[in-house]
Amino acid sequence: MVRSLIVLALALLSQWAVAAVNLNTATKEELIALPGIGPAKAQAILDYRKANGAFKSVEELKDVKGIGAKRFEKLKGDLTVSPPAVRAASAAPSRSGSSAKGEIRAADVQARK
Repeated sequence: MVRSLIVLALALLSQWAVAAVNLNTATKEELIALPGIGPAKAQAILDYRKANGAFKSVEELKDVKGIGAKRFEKLKGDLTVSPPAVRAASAAPSRSGSSAKGEIRAADVQARK
């Protein structure tokens, strides 16, 4: 009984631990961890992404030199594509002084007069 529970727990954890690699955010190390991808292929994927922008679909990986149909078929289940994270707007006040904080401070100054 205990052995069955351990096997079940390991099966669940292994499924939970395996996450698809996002082609738009993956590092070279993450790409190398994929089956059949070594340092040269990982670099080719990064170079393609840099030259062409974000991948629009997983199928676009076939456009990378050295990724053929057979290799793609082995990889596609481990891959995903989502847009790269958008950087948050800077919290620093603008140079024009038209930030909300700048307006509040001006109002405070007027109220104190």
